[in-house]
Amino acid sequence: MLFVGESAKERLREIREAKAMPENYFLRVSITSGGCSGLSYKLDFDDELQPRDQVFEDNGETVVCDLKSFLYLCNSTLEFSGGLDGKGFAFTNPNATRECGCGESFAV
Repeated sequence: MLFVGESAKERLREIREAKAMPENYFLRVSITSGGCSGLSYKLDFDDELQPRDQVFEDNGETVVCDLKSFLYLCNSTLEFSGGLDGKGFAFTNPNATRECGCGESFAV
């Protein structure tokens, strides 16, 4: 399962409204190689499911990821932190053994 915190849900709603996105767009989360710790999170909006996508509903949000990314993301929660010291979107990932200082990459 992938979870969406209240702060992330609100920010996703604001982005959708600002970009006038149709309701059928969902959040696609994936893991890519890179970053200071080896693996990075990638967030996009999408409206097309792929054959091996994993689909989750939490807190009124649909979150989709490919099977490989789900192995790294299982039981993670997406949060959003704004303000002067905020990082933007960030994951609380119980599978990560270490994270970089900026929170954009991790290792398992």
